[in-house]
Amino acid sequence: MPPSTPLPTVRRRRLGAELRRLRERADLSATEAAVRFGVTQSRISNIEAGRYGVSADRVRALARTYDCSDQLLIEALAAMTGERKRGWWEEYREQLPPSLIDLTELEHHATALRVAQVINIPGLLQTAEYARAIFREAVPPPVAHEVEYRVSHRMKRQAILYRDAPPPYTAIIHEAALRIQFGGPVVAKAQLQHLIDISERDNLTIAVIPFGSTSFPSAGHGIDYFHGPVPQLDAAVIDTAHDGAQIDAVAQLERCHMVLDRMESASLKPKPSQDLIHHIAQAT
Repeated sequence: MPPSTPLPTVRRRRLGAELRRLRERADLSATEAAVRFGVTQSRISNIEAGRYGVSADRVRALARTYDCSDQLLIEALAAMTGERKRGWWEEYREQLPPSLIDLTELEHHATALRVAQVINIPGLLQTAEYARAIFREAVPPPVAHEVEYRVSHRMKRQAILYRDAPPPYTAIIHEAALRIQFGGPVVAKAQLQHLIDISERDNLTIAVIPFGSTSFPSAGHGIDYFHGPVPQLDAAVIDTAHDGAQIDAVAQLERCHMVLDRMESASLKPKPSQDLIHHIAQAT
């Protein structure tokens, strides 16, 4: 049998989706776009579905075909074609859900990240033992090697916070997440100390929503928001009961942005947040 075709990366799928949006704004069908561009309709459809790669020059040519004059967007889309080598996260594709692979790729390419969590410490800020305790709580319970795959993957994801020129990272954490002792008091205390230590990094901001806050603008779902090189290329992942739902529609992204803004406004400033974490750690 011939080797199977690799699944398109989240980056290639997003590029295709944005090219489709440009075509639709130009009020062109895929057939009409193909005629103008001098290719088959199936070629246009496959590019938009992320099944075919496309060069930076072709992206610029398609943008001209679609009468797009936003040069910042065009160049940001062209830059999405540059990578040929797949990321380190691909080695986990057979062991982990596709949504986790997509999440990792979004983190890797984000120019800035903003997350909100109510029950758990955000994944990029977790210790290995805390993450292990979280994964063991899954229903149905995972086998030991599945837990270790997930812990290994989560720890590797955290490298983006320590690389050269790391992206700014803002974590909005509800006090409930600080007080639930996943893994027991020893693990929880070490996790809180890790938050205190890592909050000293220049690229990191931790803001805590205290129990005493009179506002809680969220239904309790976690949000991971990924800023792109231009606002049109932002993305978000919403935690659900079974998986993470990835969104890139403008209206949904605006709503996520508003929710995060309101959650951050309900949070303590970084220094009082750090003091509260320290207080909870001492009492643990």
